[in-house]
Amino acid sequence: MDILTDLLQGAMLRRRLLDQRHLAVGKALNFACDKSIGLHVVVRGTVFLHAPKLETPIELHTGDVVLMARGCTHLVSTSAKPDGAVAISAEDLSPVEGEIAATLTSGAYQFWHSPVHPFFSELPDWFVLRTDELPRLAPLALALGLLGSEVQRRDLGADMALHGLLDLVFTYTMRELIEREGLARSGWSHAIRDGQVGQVVSMMHENCSRPWTLEELADKAGLSRTTLAERFRDAMGDTPLHYLRTLRMQRAMRLLSESERNLESIAAEVGYQDAFSFSKVFKRTVGVSPRDFRQRDGSEKRHPWRIQA
Repeated sequence: MDILTDLLQGAMLRRRLLDQRHLAVGKALNFACDKSIGLHVVVRGTVFLHAPKLETPIELHTGDVVLMARGCTHLVSTSAKPDGAVAISAEDLSPVEGEIAATLTSGAYQFWHSPVHPFFSELPDWFVLRTDELPRLAPLALALGLLGSEVQRRDLGADMALHGLLDLVFTYTMRELIEREGLARSGWSHAIRDGQVGQVVSMMHENCSRPWTLEELADKAGLSRTTLAERFRDAMGDTPLHYLRTLRMQRAMRLLSESERNLESIAAEVGYQDAFSFSKVFKRTVGVSPRDFRQRDGSEKRHPWRIQA
């Protein structure tokens, strides 16, 4: 079971390529990305990334990649101190006026509804890959080179190629992030590195509607119930059955958003025998009832900033 793909699809991520942007001296690009995981690749030049929670800006050079794992509005400028810089919307396609100081390619993966899965809350605000690290990550370096070439040339089929390459860059960057986070002593990225705990996590992702019990999960992992519970909590900071509930609610959010199925059908799909018990758990986890969630989601689909595909 590819649990990273399952996680990202479950969070209803929608890809958007913001294209390549040039920055003139004294200018800054404003990215309104409060509901997105963002990605910037510096094609040439030096830029500075400014965000509300950053005490000092992140300095980025040619070839560097930065992943914004938590959505926030931020500025990318050519100066460490953006005071006085003219902020331009990243959506503005007007020709650049003045001497070009830097070029960057940007993409976003929007999650309109805040995911309930702990993986997303564990991600760092910003994750930077420096150009001198890329030789060790040969597939990522190759994908970045192809992405830059496609953005500049815009040959036939470029749109399809660009989206595929952006997915590659995003996936390779996420893999490296998870690898580094997995070296920590706790958290989702650490848990999946534990063979038996990772096996249990994978089984629940593969079939979250199954009425799993702690005893059954432990038996399949070759552990006692007590040992599994302790190791799972040590690795994840959570119990197996609470994690299972979180998976079910994340999947239910997607079903409510992307289908017209009734609550009874969705409840059964995510492992509940009736809509009433499902609705209680959903509201406790997500903060609103399934009906309110669907109604709000439907009205927000017309929002100009929401990515639909």
